[in-house]
Amino acid sequence: MESFGIITKEIWTNYFAVFGISHELSFSLMPYAGGMDILCGLLILFYPIRGVVIWLVVWGFITALLRPLSGEPFPEFLERFGNFGAPLVLLISYGNVWQHFQKFWMPLGKDLLMEKQTLASVILCLRFVVFFILLGHGWLNLLEKKGLLDQYGRLGFSDPSNTAEWVGSFEVLVALMILIKPSRNFLLAIFFWKVASEFFYPKYELFEWIERGGSYGSILALWFALLAWASITGALQKITFL
Repeated sequence: MESFGIITKEIWTNYFAVFGISHELSFSLMPYAGGMDILCGLLILFYPIRGVVIWLVVWGFITALLRPLSGEPFPEFLERFGNFGAPLVLLISYGNVWQHFQKFWMPLGKDLLMEKQTLASVILCLRFVVFFILLGHGWLNLLEKKGLLDQYGRLGFSDPSNTAEWVGSFEVLVALMILIKPSRNFLLAIFFWKVASEFFYPKYELFEWIERGGSYGSILALWFALLAWASITGALQKITFL
């Protein structure tokens, strides 16, 4: 859910400007955009209509792409892969994505009975989503993004630039490890790392943390998917050897 549209956020005016919308008008439109996001979030939670999930994939991609289109570094787009990657994985987990367009106004089923092939697709998609999320954030550290340097300075690090270099290198390496061969124990550690590290924004900390829910939510989803995969493949092996 997106609350920044309701409380307004200065930087959002840059994204409205991509469409030629003035600074003043963008502030008037923000509550409507934020309200729509919150409504979609509530629908997903209580009555997940397929069309709403599809819209969140499209809307999440567009809003993430507005970052580089408005002049921000490209990694800002990569870091927000969870915004549209998470709803995309939700669609994949219910089978062929294209079938959802045929049942646009129908809700997703209550029971998720995931076959092995579907689960494999979910895991593959999540691996790429988590990879790009971590790669984007690590890349921003290596670019010494001012907001990140300010964070490290407030946390007491004497050399924020050096800290950003170490954190960035670590996250890029972690991203590659998860893409190539994800480990459940390792994923759990990275999940707690992201949950904790995203909670140090100087203003609207809780809202900033919620906004990035797709990031650590995708990591946790991959952990659960790998757990389900281990359970399925283990059961198949037992049947084979009987």
